[in-house]
Amino acid sequence: MSNDPLFSSVSLGALTLKHRVVMAPLTRMRAKQPDDIPYELNAEYYGQRASEGSLQITEATNISAQARGYRWVPGIYLPEQVEGWRLVTDAVHAKGGFIVNQIWHVGRVSHSSLQPGQALPVAPSAIAAPGEHSDAEGNPVPFETPRALDLAEIAGIKDEFVQAALNARAAGFDAVEIHGANGYLIDQFLHNGSNQRTDTYGGSIENRSRFLLEIVDAVTLAIGADRVGVRLSPWSNILGMSDTDGIALWEHVVSELGKRGLAYLHLIEPRADFTNDEMPLDMDAPDVAKLFKTIFGGPVISAGGFTPETARQAIASGNSDAIAFGRLFIANPDLPERLRQNAPLNAHVRATFYGGGKEGYTDYPFLDSVAVA
Repeated sequence: MSNDPLFSSVSLGALTLKHRVVMAPLTRMRAKQPDDIPYELNAEYYGQRASEGSLQITEATNISAQARGYRWVPGIYLPEQVEGWRLVTDAVHAKGGFIVNQIWHVGRVSHSSLQPGQALPVAPSAIAAPGEHSDAEGNPVPFETPRALDLAEIAGIKDEFVQAALNARAAGFDAVEIHGANGYLIDQFLHNGSNQRTDTYGGSIENRSRFLLEIVDAVTLAIGADRVGVRLSPWSNILGMSDTDGIALWEHVVSELGKRGLAYLHLIEPRADFTNDEMPLDMDAPDVAKLFKTIFGGPVISAGGFTPETARQAIASGNSDAIAFGRLFIANPDLPERLRQNAPLNAHVRATFYGGGKEGYTDYPFLDSVAVA
């Protein structure tokens, strides 16, 4: 396709991409046990999906043992994990691609069986998430009421984000993405439905934003703002998120992030349901890229139920600078080339998304030969 908006170059901070087809962060639960260490299978998976001048964002990666909320999710806090990630970054760089490590702390979205010393998960406030989670054995269990963090512990978690960013750079990552979305710890601080603190990290929008912004400031000081992105999910109600004044909250957060010279802001459109392939997109949901691109003022990556055609429209509109694809990238390791050639796309198999080995991970077929459309 000539003049395809997806296949022009774009700069995201220190990274200059040759195209705008980004691999979204995708939890796959395939780290080596014990100690959640990336290994050769993970390197093969990411290496398959790399291409010259491409960008991949890794699955969310635990910044500490306390940050863990799911089995078999990799970490970036042990020396063995850093060495394991080096296999991944080497595989991607060998193909000429860029790779960003998404760093997270799940907060209340955990279970005591996954926590050091069987302790309760932590959160801004002692408010349980609704519904069920999985324990360390994979059994369904109700969410536990978490323990509210004290001020000293909050400072310690900020330090862990910084160390995770430094570890990511040592592992060869080109940048980091701070996971502030989808109902995890940073998101829990942002929303007044989950944050009912009365200290400097609760109450006003400015106070509830403080945790995120202090983490961003500390990480950018450590590795440079042009190698830091932030992911947000405005208006998502995933894992019990709610706020009484979403417009004011998100305008403040995005405006503050825009002052910091970040590589990019990664916004999840609230129209998509990531847990169900049958649910139609909610086209009445706010278009967050359109709302916040100007407020942020820098590059925006958009994610959330994009098709090749709607991705092209989003780039052409100027509201998005790159599009992150999830399920399409799981099933199509050569997705950019398929989009470039307008080639048929493999269908994903949801049953193999989480856990396991090569099946549904590194065995999706590549294009053999497809004529250029």
